[in-house]
Amino acid sequence: MDCRVVVEAAIPVYDVETADEAVRIAISKTGEMLNPDLNYVEISMGARTSPDGEQLTPAFVVADEALVALELEMTVFNVEREEHAARIARKEIGQRLHDIPLKVLRVESLEEDGDVRGDGDGGEAGRDAGRPVHGTDAAEEELLPEFEEMVEDERERDR
Repeated sequence: MDCRVVVEAAIPVYDVETADEAVRIAISKTGEMLNPDLNYVEISMGARTSPDGEQLTPAFVVADEALVALELEMTVFNVEREEHAARIARKEIGQRLHDIPLKVLRVESLEEDGDVRGDGDGGEAGRDAGRPVHGTDAAEEELLPEFEEMVEDERERDR
C-alpha cells in the first residue's frame, strides 16, 4: 500500500518583522534542510485556528522572532499499515529537521490508480510527487535508465 502523509512542523525564524516575511523565510529554510535528500517533500503553509475557530496566520511573531506552522507532505511506498507510513515519514523528515517539533496530521491511503482513499478531499487524486522511501517500485527501475540517458544527452550538449 502507498500512503500520502502530512506532517506539521513548527519552524523558528529570527530577525523578521512581519508574518509574511516569516513564512517565506521558514519555507526557504525548510527547503534547504530537506534538499537534496528529500526534495520530493512538498512544503506549504500550515493552517492555524483560534479556540473560537477563527483562522489565524501560520506565523506568530514576537520581538522580531517567529514560530511558523508548515505542512510537509510526502508519499511513502510499499507499507503494510498507515501507522507504518506515518512513522517512516516522521523519521525521514525528522532526521533532516534537527530540533524541529513534528506532528503527523493525517495519513491517506493511495489506491493503485493514484486516487486517495479515505477521509481525503480528493485533491490528491492522480498526484504522485514522492519517491519511494520504503521498498522498491517497478516504475522506478524503468525510469533510471531513461534518467541516465537524459544526463548523457545534457553532457553532450555542454561539450
